Amino acid sequence: MNGQIARVTVATEGEPIDPGVRVGHVHLKVADLERSLKFYCGVLGFGLHGRLGDEAAFLAAGGYHHHIAINTWESRGGSPPPKGSTGFHHVAFVYPTRAALAGALRRLRAAGIQLTGASDHGGTEAIYLCDPDGNGVELYWDRPEREWPRNPDGSLKIVSKPLDVENLAAEGLSESPLQQG
Repeated sequence: MNGQIARVTVATEGEPIDPGVRVGHVHLKVADLERSLKFYCGVLGFGLHGRLGDEAAFLAAGGYHHHIAINTWESRGGSPPPKGSTGFHHVAFVYPTRAALAGALRRLRAAGIQLTGASDHGGTEAIYLCDPDGNGVELYWDRPEREWPRNPDGSLKIVSKPLDVENLAAEGLSESPLQQG
């Protein structure tokens, strides 16, 4: 498709979905609740907002009730789904700034978490990894919309270039608190 998003019209019954609808949370089946808490809370920095014993936990950034729920109801001790099976490709978390994404990258490195990829998509910069259960995780930030690459017809141009991870990791490190004031 040469980097273009196809504009497709799909016939629907009834009214289209309200444009204000958004993803509220993702609920993941995990094999080991404590191991997943160490990853999502300890490495990524989500806060623990609730727990149902040793079976489920509810995690969030900030004061929202939960962005991620993890449970072992059907998966305690289980293994990741085999390659070639259906399911989520990844869950994606958008960071408010490039500096915030850089901070997440530094946390991943400090924890010894290996990236599975890193891409500059023109409108976004993204890093990819897997959680302890093999679930794909994308961490990214959106460039300001005015900077997004466009095709001649004005549609969004999707690109996938290698991301300079070292440049990202250095974001925000050159400014000391005294220089920021």
